[in-house]
Amino acid sequence: MRNLEIIIPILLFIHFLWPLMTRKTRPLVVKLIPLLVLVLTLTHLTIEGYRWQMIPIYIITATIAILNIPALFKKDAADRPQRGWRMAASILTLILLGISTALPAVLPVPHVSDPSGPYQVGTLTFLLTDPSRLELYSSREEPRKFMMQVWYPAVPRPRDVHAPWMENADIFAPAIAHYLDLPPFFLDHLALSKSPAFLNAPLAPTEDGYPVILFSHGWNGFAAQNSAQMVELASHGYFVAAMQHTYGAIVTVFPDGQIAFNNPDALPEGMPEPGYTDAARLLVNQWTGDLSKALDFLTKQNKDLTSPFHGAFDLSHVGVYGHSTGGGAVIQFCGIDARCTAGLTQDTFMTPVSQEVLDKGVKQPFFFLFSQAWADEVDSKNNQLFDEFYSHLPSSAPVVTILGTRHYDFSDLPLLSPLAPQMGLKGPINGKLVVKILNDYLLAYFDQELKGIRSPIPFGASANYPDLRWDKP
Repeated sequence: MRNLEIIIPILLFIHFLWPLMTRKTRPLVVKLIPLLVLVLTLTHLTIEGYRWQMIPIYIITATIAILNIPALFKKDAADRPQRGWRMAASILTLILLGISTALPAVLPVPHVSDPSGPYQVGTLTFLLTDPSRLELYSSREEPRKFMMQVWYPAVPRPRDVHAPWMENADIFAPAIAHYLDLPPFFLDHLALSKSPAFLNAPLAPTEDGYPVILFSHGWNGFAAQNSAQMVELASHGYFVAAMQHTYGAIVTVFPDGQIAFNNPDALPEGMPEPGYTDAARLLVNQWTGDLSKALDFLTKQNKDLTSPFHGAFDLSHVGVYGHSTGGGAVIQFCGIDARCTAGLTQDTFMTPVSQEVLDKGVKQPFFFLFSQAWADEVDSKNNQLFDEFYSHLPSSAPVVTILGTRHYDFSDLPLLSPLAPQMGLKGPINGKLVVKILNDYLLAYFDQELKGIRSPIPFGASANYPDLRWDKP
């Protein structure tokens, strides 16, 4: 809950508890609480913004403020006992207030923590069109196009504002709610969530260029789904570019207003083999093309004297990482594109990886992270494919399980609610701890592979990280 959303119910609780705790006359400061709360509520609506989860508290605030206006002009009877209907009414009101407060508490406005690095962070979004490839999933004869959001070290100007956590939240929020089997209005408050990154802030000057990290989301994911990791990496001197894989993402919104929802036929659930594997590989080939196009675009920007990113990138050091289906795209990309310097995956979905890459492995250093929910299904097809792939790697690569996690623990989705474990969005492990583990190891790994900085944390079993299980060295 945001600051005023916390202060308002606390003051209301004080007001309702007073006559139950003492028979003394209310002091003036307590009598003024209803009007103070009304003022704070109007301030909250102006500054923090309305959200439907607060409606019961809005109603209680307005009702109590109106009913208590007469109390400002008369004294309470000091010896009037709280009996009968008065006490019952106070108790019932407290219960109602408690229930009303629980609603915004279990559906808070998500908050992405400030990053730890020395740089502030900027972000902006590009539309990329690739005329060399056809769009496979739109039922139209048109070139492939997709959105790409980037995060980078920045020097914000005084007028720069924080970017939204997700752009076009009025479209994304109902789509995510539908995916989670929730009412379409349920996540409307996501529009109120802000990122630590500043929108369109100028790039921080660089002499040697920033190493580049590409990110590929999972099936029904979106570019900003791992933004806590994006801003952390950018704050430490990386240029991070996240793909929005059109028709594989939960929804894509183009600058001209065109909306492309996820196309379930691109990865048809329940299709018998070999059709499903063929479809998955076709999909990831398209996503691999997106990653390749993104690097082509950044290369042109790096050489363009008119670009705000001229000379900004060190394209000899390119990290690539992804989640789920995006993890499969990362393995496939690094298996066929030598521009990939190092890779990292989170709960890799292996079915889309081509047989050629499964048989040959990848030459680049890799780091594989798994949730316990996925890793412990030792006989699953996914784990069998991963073991087959891993056996062909030319050198050892860490394979690590984060204990107590589920598939979406790698994303920002656990921020949606303290009830995320009950909603299937995370495992029982503390969410802040997962963020710390991920940020620590993503930064240490890419610093090691892209900047040549020796890792300050162990890449092996450690008492400082007891929630990590090192399954392979």
